[in-house]
Amino acid sequence: MTIICEKFTVHTKGNTDIIDVTNEVKNLVYRHSLKDAVVYVYVAGSTVSITNIEYEPGLLKDLPEILDKIVPVNKEYHHDEMWHDGNGYSHIRASIVGNSTMVPLLEGALQLGQWQQIVLVDFDNKARTRTVHVQILC
Repeated sequence: MTIICEKFTVHTKGNTDIIDVTNEVKNLVYRHSLKDAVVYVYVAGSTVSITNIEYEPGLLKDLPEILDKIVPVNKEYHHDEMWHDGNGYSHIRASIVGNSTMVPLLEGALQLGQWQQIVLVDFDNKARTRTVHVQILC
């Protein structure tokens, strides 16, 4: 098995900033002209996530709204008592959503659904630069 490692950076606004990174992932994968592989997309950080969603205006509002109900920003978290950085909620949200996704590459094409994109969601309470790692296993 061969493992190809790539990465790119994303500049975020924080505060549940949802960024479509599908084209960046596709560009990295397709430049290798592979037929079949597994593509693993991972983001480094404990206040950021990678997931799949339909990147459309309604869901871009729905996801933050439901996360506000599950993990509210204005609640006191034990993390904040220890570090005093006010981002305890962002760690919990990131752990719920997860930090990676896998997409099969079959017949040279990523197998994303018609309305499915790969997105980075930055939950931190400030702007950040995030590194997205893409491993291609073929």
